[in-house]
Amino acid sequence: MSDSVRIVEVGPRDGLQNEKTPVSVADRIAFIEALVGAGLHTVEVGAFVSPKAIPQMVNSDQVLRGVNRRSDSEFHVLVPNERGYEAARAAGARVIAVFASASEGFSRANINCGVAESIERFRPVVASARADGIKVRGYISCVLGCPFDGEVKPQAVVDVAKVLWDLGCYEISLGDTIGVGTPLKARHLLRAVAGAVPMANLAMHFHDTYGQALANLYAGMEEGARVIDSAAGGLGGCPYAPGATGNVATEDVVYMLEGMGIATGVDMTKLLGATNEVSRLLSRPPVSRVVSALNAKVRAQS
Repeated sequence: MSDSVRIVEVGPRDGLQNEKTPVSVADRIAFIEALVGAGLHTVEVGAFVSPKAIPQMVNSDQVLRGVNRRSDSEFHVLVPNERGYEAARAAGARVIAVFASASEGFSRANINCGVAESIERFRPVVASARADGIKVRGYISCVLGCPFDGEVKPQAVVDVAKVLWDLGCYEISLGDTIGVGTPLKARHLLRAVAGAVPMANLAMHFHDTYGQALANLYAGMEEGARVIDSAAGGLGGCPYAPGATGNVATEDVVYMLEGMGIATGVDMTKLLGATNEVSRLLSRPPVSRVVSALNAKVRAQS
């Protein structure tokens, strides 16, 4: 496995939007710049969604404008509909993300419509983005289980992935939203979806609710997947998953990959600094095991 892996840092969006404490525009920009400074050059920075629905993402246009001057990085924003797309384009978005669920129950609870209808809602968004030369990434949630429907069959994920791929998404991120997956299930899922979308265009977005995320990522890497979504400090969670501890922590992913001889280009000391600062702003400790260990080591040496 001694080849490259691309990390997509989702802490500033998928992480912060599930944190109770809002973070200011200036602090979000500083967080993103610290992540880039640590070597994470693909970062999800905001969401053009209703401020009433997700107040943590308010003023994402200002955040995007604040970081977009950097030419060394790729910044992603989530866009749910045409109105959100127009705002994202006006703010200078070069990569947007659309999302669908693999389960009907989660789709209805999350966005108040079924899977097919949700796809119809963002179909014109993808068409407009492609016409404007803006790249589109597709997210699929609940790929390994749903809090409402229970087990999710791989074929349901394959069906949604194929639609997103055929629409023109350059990459499909497979989200274990409530973190219930285990390595064998992750392996089978990736193998199934790779029949419809090339493995090189699949990303793994695994939450760590049951402590399985790293094992699931390793299983996916054995199948050939080479794109990993993660959040600094394990930020985030899911409002429909009681006890969810959030996304797999970027620090834990980097530690595993570097220990396997896979260079990530991430400076762990700088990443630790970024995570500790945002954790201070949120008034809660990071859930990353690596952060906890390194912070304890620093305290012992001081």
